[in-house]
Amino acid sequence: MYSHLSLKYICRLFGKSRQGWYELGQHKGHKEMKNGLILEKVREIRTDFPKMGSVKLRVMVEKELEEHHLSVGRDTFLQLLRDHDLLIKKRRSYVRTTNSNHHFKKWPDLINRRSATMAEEIWVSDITYLRIKSGFVYLALVTDAYSRKIVGYKLSRNLKAEGCMSALKMAFNDRIYPQRPLIHHSDRGIQYCCDAYVRLLERYQVAISMTQNGSPYDNAIAERINGILKLECGLDQTFSSFQHAEQKVLEAVTKYNHKRPHFSCQLKTPQYTHAAAKENQVKQFQAYNLSGQVNSGEPKTKVK
Repeated sequence: MYSHLSLKYICRLFGKSRQGWYELGQHKGHKEMKNGLILEKVREIRTDFPKMGSVKLRVMVEKELEEHHLSVGRDTFLQLLRDHDLLIKKRRSYVRTTNSNHHFKKWPDLINRRSATMAEEIWVSDITYLRIKSGFVYLALVTDAYSRKIVGYKLSRNLKAEGCMSALKMAFNDRIYPQRPLIHHSDRGIQYCCDAYVRLLERYQVAISMTQNGSPYDNAIAERINGILKLECGLDQTFSSFQHAEQKVLEAVTKYNHKRPHFSCQLKTPQYTHAAAKENQVKQFQAYNLSGQVNSGEPKTKVK
């Protein structure tokens, strides 16, 4: 339409030099390249975490941008996701998994919402439900309150205590500090109060702690992990079979432990945080030996 106008005339109209006009075109290309890179990385991350929120997404994307000497602001990032329909709309639904109306002993709360200061100081346990075509199945989880690592899990067809006990045994078998005093915190559901579960905890000299009023804030870490696995790791879908759900649980726990950054872990993954604790123990052990003293630690005991 304006092909008869010279570039010099157009530049004069907009108060720009010829060099400025070229830089404007380069800037547009630079922006499109950056946006394309961001969208590509977001879609890649969403392959593993279909419903990961924008804050975590931006943290993970920024690592990729840094390699290209690029950056993106929060508002710009959110608008880009919004423009491409990549913001997540959360859906909430509930199935009752806790039955605290029973005759078993209900233990006191030893945590009182305090934070853990080291790995394997506090474990939190909970049960959540998953959907399969024929109904519901139940996922028992044990999470380290310090590293946020899922240390034990078991998917079951029912709400019996055996699933929770299997998850607990898995957690025991992978302990890093088997001699460190440990508190097990849960709700007052019958699975955690029953004689078999309590005997297992007492066998390994674990202190027993339970919520007192049923508030989710009293077991907030466990509730949060349940939400992450469903909303971000794809466990909110309906699976074709129990076996299909089992496979997806394994994938979700692996991705959660090894790939997902946590604010409570200084944006490191749970696995990294847990391993760092072990590495620090090794360094302390080496320094201890170099000082001429002898380590008196005992070998790790396996749960059978």
